[in-house]
Amino acid sequence: MAESAKKVARQAEERLDQVAENVRKKFDRVTRGTFSDTVKDGRFADRNARRANRGQAEPKRGDQGGSQR
Repeated sequence: MAESAKKVARQAEERLDQVAENVRKKFDRVTRGTFSDTVKDGRFADRNARRANRGQAEPKRGDQGGSQR
């Protein structure tokens, strides 16, 4: 009887290990490549530097013409 209990416990432990591994993989997949990580890594740094070097911001909506509200 004690031997069967050990076998069941071992199988349960193996299943829990597999579940934990699956959760880790899914968590890594979900958190990988988020926008905030991309910004923190400096992916958009070149774009902002170029705009700053031009010395001008993007045009405001009112300066583009069209009807005034």
